[in-house]
Amino acid sequence: MGALEIIGLAAALYTLSSLRIIKQYERGVAFFFGRYWNTKGPGLRFLPTFIAHMNRVSLRIVALDIPPQDVITRDNVSMKVNAVLYMRVKDPSLAIIQIENYLYATSQLAQTTLRSVLGQHQLDDLLAEREKINETLKAIIDARSDDWGIEVSAVEVKDVDLPPEMKRAMARQAEAERERRAKIINAEGELQASEKLTQAARIIGTAPAAIQLRFLQTVTEIASEKNSTTFFPVPIDLLRPFADALASRAGDAGAAAGTPAALPSGAAPALDAPRSEPSLPPARERQGAER
Repeated sequence: MGALEIIGLAAALYTLSSLRIIKQYERGVAFFFGRYWNTKGPGLRFLPTFIAHMNRVSLRIVALDIPPQDVITRDNVSMKVNAVLYMRVKDPSLAIIQIENYLYATSQLAQTTLRSVLGQHQLDDLLAEREKINETLKAIIDARSDDWGIEVSAVEVKDVDLPPEMKRAMARQAEAERERRAKIINAEGELQASEKLTQAARIIGTAPAAIQLRFLQTVTEIASEKNSTTFFPVPIDLLRPFADALASRAGDAGAAAGTPAALPSGAAPALDAPRSEPSLPPARERQGAER
């Protein structure tokens, strides 16, 4: 084997070892003699061996799990909160040159941001306005990681772990709120019923026969339920003449029993003369009589 054949074989081996295959979702950040060269796209690429080096960076969205963090809210409630962050690399050269490990750095940034943002909100805001808090977290993390070539697409708070005492207090609060709503609804129903009853009473009052028809309808409803006992309500107006007659008789009986007649106006009633009590004999006469 001649020298040319050896050189050709070595050149072929060197060329084959310098070929790189980059996938569609990857980019290659190439360095030539330690300096940034370019960013290579997908396909078959030539990268000289021993004098050039390439770092592969994935452009796919990464779901980065944020571990549970101990958070104290603005109203001094301690809890554990975990979240998930969705991110992607938009500039591979910055993700390699500006930061050593962009995944670890983004995870640490997300943890500190989660604690600081949630510490500025109260517990009720955290539970009721979760979408707003997610947008705030996304904006802060995206702004700080933009220099690293990272784009944050979404941040979602997954779970809020409350202490058992706080869960019981919230359950009591929810129960009290339910009772308050039930009482308000009941009061509103009573108010509406009273208004309708007032209107019905006014309509029935204009037609005296309507109360009798209503009475017969009520008796029919009671009799249709196969009851052994039927109640007949008696209007108070039917008993009023009997009550007046009894009152007049009682007045006549009192007058016959010696009630003084009425005096003319301005005349004063005569006072009874004082009764004279029998006088007792002197004490000496009594003693002599006794002897």
